[in-house]
Amino acid sequence: MSDTAIRVENLGKKYVLSHQQTGGSGSYNSLRDSIADKTKFLTEKLLKPSGKKTINPTREEFWALKDVSFEIKQGDRVGIIGRNGAGKSTLLKILSRIVEPTNGKISIKGRIASLLEVGTGFHPELTGRENVFLNGAILGMSKEEIKRKFDEIVAFAEVEKFLDTPVKRYSSGMYVRLAFAVAAHLEPEILIVDEVLAVGDSNFQKKCLGKMEDVANEGRTILFVSHSMDTVTRLCNHAILLKQGTVQFTGRTDQAINSYLKSDFGTTARRRWGDISRAPGNDVVRLVEVRAHREDGEVSDSFDITKPIGITMDYEVLKNNTTFTHSINLFNENGVHILSSHDNVSDLRNKPRAKGCYSSTMWIPGNFLAEGSVIVSVAILEQDPFVVHFHELDAVAFNVIDPMDGNSARGNYTLGFPGVVRPILNWDTTKIS
Repeated sequence: MSDTAIRVENLGKKYVLSHQQTGGSGSYNSLRDSIADKTKFLTEKLLKPSGKKTINPTREEFWALKDVSFEIKQGDRVGIIGRNGAGKSTLLKILSRIVEPTNGKISIKGRIASLLEVGTGFHPELTGRENVFLNGAILGMSKEEIKRKFDEIVAFAEVEKFLDTPVKRYSSGMYVRLAFAVAAHLEPEILIVDEVLAVGDSNFQKKCLGKMEDVANEGRTILFVSHSMDTVTRLCNHAILLKQGTVQFTGRTDQAINSYLKSDFGTTARRRWGDISRAPGNDVVRLVEVRAHREDGEVSDSFDITKPIGITMDYEVLKNNTTFTHSINLFNENGVHILSSHDNVSDLRNKPRAKGCYSSTMWIPGNFLAEGSVIVSVAILEQDPFVVHFHELDAVAFNVIDPMDGNSARGNYTLGFPGVVRPILNWDTTKIS
């Protein structure tokens, strides 16, 4: 269709891996051993009677991508997500025409600018100034177009003092700044960015994400690979989930991230252990169910940032007269520990329990967590002496979504908003003179 920017059909990329045989210890051969082995191989090949087959090194086929199909519309902002080795970077390299596919068909409408690796498209012996023109020409821009954008590119990259220095003397951060500035400012119809931005400092990363949002608002197409789910949530309106070289899901960003959490963290918004003998715990108490839910009790994978979130654990007490308390820990998708909450307020926390089934709920107020993915661990423990009866990591997971309606802590601000929590706090402002 006319509004399709990229169409991929049955795309595959195969690599053939050769494995070097090692000694019985499994260690790598030394240079001396390698030379000796090669000499022995050539000697045996020369002396071997004709008609006998030689033994080839062990070879293995590896499909980095297999049967990948999807369609991206013009103006879409698409996140490519998945674990390391899922095929994300290989896909972007094929779309950028850096790597040839083994099979399949790709149709692309519009000029592509790619930022996949530090210094891609740069000549190390040329200066920053010369590389701006070289890189722009590689991207299909005329000299006049590059001249019009030149000052803006240099100012964005913050390399004015080093503009006439060969880029081989640039740090990796300077490389990235200049490469991104060229790619983003020369008005490509399609901008492809890998997580190479992680090389830059945090302030420049925010600057890049702001520029990418500007590009997206201008109706151009963006493909963005990142392990940061909150960045993908904020920047992208669609996402593609890859796993072991195949497409697991394509669709809305929040749904793709939910699928990622379920498949790669092994978690959903609700988990139940049907066989109590196999559930987390011991002969004192065992976990039965954990769930994330709204105020009305509805279990959900996604929550409005302004609404309360309940996390409930159901458990069975197997031994009379035991006193314990509850603990819940929250982590973001980068493994950052957001908070740890112990039950220091409920009536039963200091009272011996009778056998039976119990339910404990921790409420997270609205406008407290930042947007992004949250992974929950739950525990039951005794504090004095300290005894942990169970601690279930990655028990459940969910997403926090900011609807951008101005009612969250970000107000009407639409660019990057740092922090692992995002509360609306009280402010007092007075005139003092």
